[in-house]
Amino acid sequence: MKKEGNLSPSADTAVAMSLVHPHSCSNSFISVSMDSGAKLIADSNSTNGLCFKDTKERIRKMFDQIELSVSFYDTAWVAMVPSPTSPHNPCFPACLNWLLDNQLPDGSWGPCRRPHPMLTKDALSSTLACVLALRRWGVGEEQMTKGLRFIESHSGSVSDENQLTPIGFDIIFSGMVEYAGELNLNLPLRSTDIDTLFHKRDLEFRRENSKGREAYLAYVSEGIGKRQDWEMVMKYQRKNGSLFNSPSATAAALSHLPNAGFLSYLSELLEKFDNGVPTVHPSHIYPRLCMVETLESLGIGQHFREEITSVLDETYRSWLQGEEEIFLDPVTCAMAFRILRVNGYDVSSEPLTAFDEENFFNSLGGYLKDLDAVVELFKASQMIIHPNEQFLEKQISWTSRFLKQELSNSSTYANKHKQNIIQKVNDALEFPHYASLERVVHRRNIVNYVVDDIRMLKSSYCSSSIGNKDFLRLAVENFNARHSIYQEELKQLERWVREKRLDKLKFARQKLAYCYFSAAATICSPELSDARISWAKNGVLTTVVDDFFDVGGSEDELLNLIQLVEKHDLDTNIHCCSEEVEIIFSALHSTISEIGEKAIAWQGRNVKTHVTEIWLALLRSMLQEAQWLKHKAVPTVNEYMTNGYVSFALGPIILPALYFIGPRISEDVVKSPEYNLLYKHVSTCGRLLNDIHGFTRESMEGKLNAVSLHMIHSTDSVTKDDVNREMKHLIKERRRELHGLVLQRNGSTVPRECKELFWKMSKVLHLFYVKDDGFTSHEMGSVVNAVINEPVFVDELLVS
Repeated sequence: MKKEGNLSPSADTAVAMSLVHPHSCSNSFISVSMDSGAKLIADSNSTNGLCFKDTKERIRKMFDQIELSVSFYDTAWVAMVPSPTSPHNPCFPACLNWLLDNQLPDGSWGPCRRPHPMLTKDALSSTLACVLALRRWGVGEEQMTKGLRFIESHSGSVSDENQLTPIGFDIIFSGMVEYAGELNLNLPLRSTDIDTLFHKRDLEFRRENSKGREAYLAYVSEGIGKRQDWEMVMKYQRKNGSLFNSPSATAAALSHLPNAGFLSYLSELLEKFDNGVPTVHPSHIYPRLCMVETLESLGIGQHFREEITSVLDETYRSWLQGEEEIFLDPVTCAMAFRILRVNGYDVSSEPLTAFDEENFFNSLGGYLKDLDAVVELFKASQMIIHPNEQFLEKQISWTSRFLKQELSNSSTYANKHKQNIIQKVNDALEFPHYASLERVVHRRNIVNYVVDDIRMLKSSYCSSSIGNKDFLRLAVENFNARHSIYQEELKQLERWVREKRLDKLKFARQKLAYCYFSAAATICSPELSDARISWAKNGVLTTVVDDFFDVGGSEDELLNLIQLVEKHDLDTNIHCCSEEVEIIFSALHSTISEIGEKAIAWQGRNVKTHVTEIWLALLRSMLQEAQWLKHKAVPTVNEYMTNGYVSFALGPIILPALYFIGPRISEDVVKSPEYNLLYKHVSTCGRLLNDIHGFTRESMEGKLNAVSLHMIHSTDSVTKDDVNREMKHLIKERRRELHGLVLQRNGSTVPRECKELFWKMSKVLHLFYVKDDGFTSHEMGSVVNAVINEPVFVDELLVS
């Protein structure tokens, strides 16, 4: 089950919620009063620096003060616990007084956000629990009367299937109805509604026995009461004394079964939160990870790097100490593993075996078909970097199968909350980690961000780390500020194409937008303009040269171009043999020189010689392919791939850009096996992806590629599908090895920021080839346009 947390919370969220719901009350939050934020900026094009700074400061404070809403429901159950020394008096009278003081004007208690039409069933459950607490101790007659009036006026929602339903509602509400009878409290509920409720509860009780069902019945112990098997329940007591970190379940257990652990847990809870308690505690790790995940996914993590590092260091310490808060919860465990691993922390995937298919469906989360948990397990399972982690492949298999099934049933989800969950499922399946570009992800998450996000356990709850308008405000400002930078860079590149007359080459595909998109979508930081420009210019030039060697140039022209690049710094009499060669060489020469000069500021030396070597390696590999085609030669698969990973033309795009990422790269690093293996792995993935998707087209053109050569040289009779399966497996292995190299800390010579560029290029390739050769086709046009040409407007996003 997904959880949220609470430390020393602020009032910022209560204020932010009042912007959405004017009737939100500040006392429904566990909080310490603080100055709240500015009004919502309606026009996202406004880049008021002070507002930008204030928004960041409010978010920064949240790292220390994650705020979780008070649960009226759980507070009521804690209030019902009798004193162990005086059973006719409450053990926690402060909770009882808090209920008396915090009834809402309409007579209800709860839910976490008011008003909310989808939370009436939740409000009924919380209100009935509060009425029972007051009745149990014979206080608050006036409040009870108001509460019963609310229950009567909203009783129809008890059986409303379109309402957001608290976990265990049928069992718990039925149990509370029966407890009301024991207290001689007449509830204003229709007999038909009660009969329907009891029938549904009985169906729950008659479901087939399983470990998951047992855990579920223990979790909803307050609804079972005297009929509960308390010996069975004790199996689920945690080290902190609680049942499932649930105050309500723990309070119900203590009311029936004296236990020092239960009492200690609740006593410490009240010491921390005074009077009103949250619906889950402790929840320290998950909400912070959730906040890190949200900030990164919205593209604003770089503003809080110090705070994020602190959260990750603390989470890693908890991971090493084996804390239950991580390892007993699939959502927290999966998210912690994924975020820690992707940030280079040395974490084993072994704890995830506790949530394999069999174990998960024998757990509480599996019994409840917790979609959030399965989504997190699916995403975590994509973090395979070691050969011995094949069990994660099985994890991917069952989680993706389960999620696809839920997606096929999604038409039955009528309410917005469930639709939001289905959106998460769809995004996880459609955009795997290895094919997700930062800028694309940022835009999608901004557009889909839910500012009134509500989570549901046995009662609804909300937190400052979810559904926060400050996050959205900063994300929109940040996205649009960068959008302006990207627009200027693209105009600069368009001028460059015209000045270099590259648009005059009729044989060449004009792919500037795609080339710049792949740079802007992955190298997002504003200060990395030199890296984006280098990436994009070389992307354009590799496309031009590829087309020249494929269809645009004669053998003499190809040789002439190579000679010119080889001798570019020597005083020779080599002349361009055609206008096309002159245009291409001029653009190449000036770009290589420009990169070499610019690198002095970044690297302290001119890298022109290295960039020239990179280009020469590409040109020679392309010439080799042209000669194979001309002479109808059939190379071996090994000969083809040794040449082909270079001819795929990633070298001039990635390698020069590394000089503009930040760290200084020595010649020893450039010559290191690690550097070259990174380049070889990403290029091999690209070559194989290209050859799989380009097989039909290239066969029609009389060209050989990896697929056709595998079929030619195979000793067995193999089909294209057989070869494709083998090559896809090889792509997966190379991608895993590449990711492992990128995340490796110990023994690595290439700076992490530079290694990331190889992984980002791998993501570009997998996105372009997710269906077909996206670079050649026009299907990627809408994605490219959304990243480069379309800003995001905040007023469009906040209209629900």
